[in-house]
Amino acid sequence: MPQTFDAVAVRTWCSLALDGLGRDREEIDAVNVYPVADGDTGTNLYLTVESAHQAVEAVFAAYTEAPETADVIRAMAHGALVGARGNSGTILSQLLRGMAEVLAERGTDLPGALRRAAESAYEAVAHPVEGTVLTVARAAAEAARGADGDAAAVATAAYGGARRALEETPGQLAVLGRAGVVDAGGWGLVTVLGALAQALTGEAPPVRHEAHPPLDPRSCPADPAENAGPAFEVIYLLEAGDEAVARLRGRLDALGDSLVVVGGDGLWNVHVHVDDAGAAVEAGVEAGRPYRIRITHFGARPEPREQVQRAVVAVVPGEGLAGLCAEAGATAVLARPGEPPASGELVDAIRRAHAREVVLLPNDAELRHTAAAAVEQARAEGVRVALIPTRAAVQGLAALAVHAPDRRFDEDVVAMTAAAGATRYAELAVAERQSWTTAGICQAGDVLGLIDGDVAVIGQDLARTAKAVLDRMLAAGGELVTLVLAADAPADLAPGIEAHVREAHLAVDTVVYAGGNQSAPLLIGVE
Repeated sequence: MPQTFDAVAVRTWCSLALDGLGRDREEIDAVNVYPVADGDTGTNLYLTVESAHQAVEAVFAAYTEAPETADVIRAMAHGALVGARGNSGTILSQLLRGMAEVLAERGTDLPGALRRAAESAYEAVAHPVEGTVLTVARAAAEAARGADGDAAAVATAAYGGARRALEETPGQLAVLGRAGVVDAGGWGLVTVLGALAQALTGEAPPVRHEAHPPLDPRSCPADPAENAGPAFEVIYLLEAGDEAVARLRGRLDALGDSLVVVGGDGLWNVHVHVDDAGAAVEAGVEAGRPYRIRITHFGARPEPREQVQRAVVAVVPGEGLAGLCAEAGATAVLARPGEPPASGELVDAIRRAHAREVVLLPNDAELRHTAAAAVEQARAEGVRVALIPTRAAVQGLAALAVHAPDRRFDEDVVAMTAAAGATRYAELAVAERQSWTTAGICQAGDVLGLIDGDVAVIGQDLARTAKAVLDRMLAAGGELVTLVLAADAPADLAPGIEAHVREAHLAVDTVVYAGGNQSAPLLIGVE
């Protein structure tokens, strides 16, 4: 059923856009040949929308009831502004800001919002080029203007117009035509608009579009003339007035190219490619207060400064497992209940590990895209990173148990991956409300036993439910049971489960760990 464009729809849109960019990120990176063939457009767009998503979730967390639509759309735009990465991410943040300007006042005027988004993006770019994300944005707005019906029909039309425009980009921009690819930023915008259509219609758009790239441009011989641009990308947030920013645009335009200045109301995001990075920053200092300054040297990668050869970074749900990981020599990232780590936190943890080689254990299926984006960033900084797709903390513990830093990196990763894959996982949870589950209807207060992410047992008692879960898991065999208890779990829970395993399952060992303040009363692993 079509949904109205309200606060919940905006939240759903943001979440679906993040998921879609996570899905398409590597392929978008692969077709990134303009304005610089640095293979990071998909990652930059993902990180930009990740920041927008965090801002939206913060608004919902601050309200006991649903917030106003205007507050949510403004938060989405502001989050994208402060977290914008790269040329395309900066332009996307301006597109969202343009939409927010209209939707915050006229929540039903989606065609007007898309029109203002395209106009503001063109205004933000010093020298607009057709065949880019700008062209795709304008086509989406034009298609939306001609649509009849509600917001769902408008979003669907905008998505269709954007897809058609994207397919035409290789014929509009020579560098794309030579590489045989579509515009990377435009592809990202199509993904974001597809998420908007899905949020309003409830129907997922096609995963692939007709302009799927036939080849990886990074394997194509480069045209030296196309790589003769400025040496540095400079990005920073700037607190400054409108007049100062107008002067700044002139100075930066004279210094380099790919100039994009977005924002307003005293806060701006500045992006430019220059040979003199210091001059670009000094211009910002003269205009106002620049901060979050990021300078990237195109075509160069920093030399590894780490002192150890290999390290493990693991996301864990509680302080107890964080301490356990530290004892094993791993760097832990704490995932607090309802607050999953962002990719920036994972990148920071990889840096703190001070290693040339890093194994990342996300320990949560929901973190797959976040972890992949973090890996891409760390690799760009010269770190060799392997991502093992662990879906639960007990799988991470199993992988960590066989970690051997004296082995070859590939051999170590294979052994850790095999150990994680051989570990089934389960957890206990307490139902907050009546709902349908794969095991039947549960009531508020029921204890749910989830095996590999699905509800398998519904009970009224932690101990009995845990035993029933283990009996099901061990029916398929197993040699070791791992129990991770929350700090507030009953004191007799672990001893009772251990006794049950000894009596009912011969030759199966049990190990117990204190998990600390984790959301689940009990985590279970069976190897």
